[in-house]
Amino acid sequence: MKTGFVYVAAAFAEIGGCFAFWAWLRDGASALWLAPGLAALALFAILLTQVDSAAAGRAYAAYGGVYIAASLVWLWAAEGLRPDRWDLAGAALCLGGAALILLAPRAA
Repeated sequence: MKTGFVYVAAAFAEIGGCFAFWAWLRDGASALWLAPGLAALALFAILLTQVDSAAAGRAYAAYGGVYIAASLVWLWAAEGLRPDRWDLAGAALCLGGAALILLAPRAA
């Protein structure tokens, strides 16, 4: 349960941080957007270190699926664009892959 919460929190911190840069560089928002963006990206990095995994690469790989799904939630909630069935199918596939990576039995 903790790992799932950390992944979701990390995903929204990363997306929020990256969106701040997007708003500044692509949408002409004030450079003041960079301060909270950098703080959000730092929070993302800190959160990802809290995942219960013996290998950083495996933790990052599993996180990728959560990031994809969270990005589609952001697309809908923050940008007002509803994900289509292909978006949802792709996210489900990625979450399945993330679960396989994270939950597979490993030899000691």
